[in-house]
Amino acid sequence: MNLRNIAIIAHVDHGKTTLVDNLLKQSGSFRENQRVAERAMDSNDLEKERGITILAKATSVEWKDTRINIVDTPGHADFGGEVERILSMVDSAIVLVDAAEGPMPQTKFVVGKALKVGLRPIVVINKIDRPDARHVEVVNEVFDLFAALDATDEQLDFPILYGSGRDGWVAENPEGPKDQGLGPLFDLIVKHVPAPTVHPGPFRMIGTLLEANPFLGRIITGRIESGTLKSNQPVKVLANDGSLVETGRISKILAFRGLERQPVDEAQAGDIVAIAGLSKGTVADTFCDTSVSEPLHAQPIDPPTVTMSFIVNDSPLAGTEGDKVTSRVIRDRLLREAEGNVALKIEESTEKDSFYVSGRGELQLAVLIETMRREGFELAVSRPRVVMQNDENGQLLEPIEEVVIDVDEEHAGIVVQKMSERKADMVELRPSGGNRQRLVFHAPTRGLIGYQSELLTDTRGTAVMNRLFHSYQPYKGELPGRTNGVLISNEQGESVAFAMWNLEDRGPMVIDAGVKVYQGMIIGIHSRDNDLEVNVLKGKKLTNIRAAGKDEAVRLTPPIRMTLERALAWIQDDELVEVTPKSIRLRKLYLDPNERKRFEKQRSAGAA
Repeated sequence: MNLRNIAIIAHVDHGKTTLVDNLLKQSGSFRENQRVAERAMDSNDLEKERGITILAKATSVEWKDTRINIVDTPGHADFGGEVERILSMVDSAIVLVDAAEGPMPQTKFVVGKALKVGLRPIVVINKIDRPDARHVEVVNEVFDLFAALDATDEQLDFPILYGSGRDGWVAENPEGPKDQGLGPLFDLIVKHVPAPTVHPGPFRMIGTLLEANPFLGRIITGRIESGTLKSNQPVKVLANDGSLVETGRISKILAFRGLERQPVDEAQAGDIVAIAGLSKGTVADTFCDTSVSEPLHAQPIDPPTVTMSFIVNDSPLAGTEGDKVTSRVIRDRLLREAEGNVALKIEESTEKDSFYVSGRGELQLAVLIETMRREGFELAVSRPRVVMQNDENGQLLEPIEEVVIDVDEEHAGIVVQKMSERKADMVELRPSGGNRQRLVFHAPTRGLIGYQSELLTDTRGTAVMNRLFHSYQPYKGELPGRTNGVLISNEQGESVAFAMWNLEDRGPMVIDAGVKVYQGMIIGIHSRDNDLEVNVLKGKKLTNIRAAGKDEAVRLTPPIRMTLERALAWIQDDELVEVTPKSIRLRKLYLDPNERKRFEKQRSAGAA
C-alpha cells in the first residue's frame, strides 16, 4: 500500500484537532453507528478541559489505495519539544491558519522548524465561514511569513485550500463547492506529499515519542528509516554519541489504524509504528539491527528557559489530603516525566528534599503540577525563575521572548505602558482588522511572569497574548516586583467569618470562611506594601444583650480565587504554593515569624 506521512501544524485554537476528527470520519475509520467523542485525539483529561493539545499523537487514515499517517502536534510553544522531534517522522505538513487571526507566533515557531528540515507545506485557511474572515490578507501574511523564515522557492510555491474543519469541507475557492467534503485535501496530500524516503540497509529508527504502558512497559513511537522490523527480532539501542544503551528483543509492533493501535508481525521502512520490549531506550536514541554501528542524526532540542523548585510539603497540613508525599515518590515521578519529555530537565538539590525542574514556560510546568496533584501528590512549588546564561566574556544573558498582543485600539496605550515598565522593546504596531491592533514586543521572560492576568484586567478581557522564545540577550536590569504585601495567619485552626469580616478593610482575602489555616499561611492581599500578621480565628464574643438587629449574619466579600497558574505568577521569592489533590494554598517559605525576620535581615545584608 502507498504511504504518506504528514503533520498538522496550527496555533492554539485554530481547529486542528477538530479537522483530524473529520478526516477520521470521512475516511471511513469509524463504523456507521460508532460513538466518537468530540476532539477524539485529545485523549488526556487536561487537554479536553483546556481545549489545547499537550501531547503529540499519531493516527492513520486510508484514502483510496493510500495510507496516510497523520501526527497531531501541540500548538503551544511551551510544548514545542514534542514538535521538534516529530518533524523528523513526516515528509510534509498541513499549516492550518485561522481566516480571521492569520498566522500567529506558535505557527511561526513550528513552521520555522518545518521549513528548516526541508518540508514542503500545504496551507489550509480554516474557519472561512467566520463573519470577520479576511482570507486574502491572511494568504499574503502566510507568504510573507514563509519568506521571512528563508523558505526556498519550492516551499514558497505552496498549494492553498479554504474551508471549515468543523463543518468538514475544503475547496480551492473560499466559496466552495462544499459537497465534496474533505476529499480535495486527501487528494492533495496524495499528490503533493512525497512518499517516505527509504534508505538501504538493515532496520534503523529514531525514537520520537515515549509513553509508559502498564502492560507492555515502554512504548517508543518512531518512523522506520530503513529495513524491515519483525516481532521478536533482536535489536540494540545506540545513543547520539554512538555508545550502546541496551540490547533486547521487540516484544510487540503496534501499527496505527484510525484511533486504534493494532499489533502486526512485520513493519516496513517508511511506516510510523510503536514498539515495545525495551527498558532503557528513550527519545532521540537510534533503535537498530544488531549489525548497525552508526546512530542516526536526531534533531536538536531548544533549551529550557524557566526553572522552579519542587519541594516536599512540610506544612502542618502535610499528608492530610494526598497519599504521595515523600521525596522518593516525587523524585521517581519527576524522572519518569523527564524520560518522555525531552524539553524538561530535572536536577536534585543538595538537601535531597527539593528538585529543580526546568522547562519551556510556566504553562508546561503548571500542566505537570496539575497532572501530579490529580495523581494524589502533595508538594510545594516556588515561583518560576528564568534560566540565565553567561557568554564567553562573562556577560550575563537572559532569555528574551517575542510577544504578540492583539488588543482593542482603546486599550493599546495601557498595554504599551505596562510592557515598557517590564523592560520590553516594541518592534511593530499595526492594525489587525475590526478596530484592533497587533503589538509586537521583545520582552525579557522575567517581566512576563504574572503579566497575563494583569493584561486581561487592563483590557477588560479583550486582549490575546502569545509569546515565543526569541533569543538570549544581555541582562536588562532589575524589574519592579509586586506592589502589595500579604496578610499572614498567626495561628493554626479554622478561619472564622466574623474575624475575616473585621479584616476586610485590610485588603481582599484569598480563602473562604471555615477553611483550615496554619501559622505562616497567606490568607489575603494587604492593601499596603508590607506583610501583616493577622488572626482569622477570633470569633465573636458572646453577650447577654438580645437587641433587635444585634446578631445579623456576617456578609463577606467573595475571596479572590487563586488558580494554579495565577498563584505561581503572583507569589514572591520568599513564598510557596502548596499543592494537594484538594487544595491550592499560598504560604511563606519560613512559617515561623522569627525565622522570616532572620531571613529578611540576611537578604538585606546580602543586598547591601
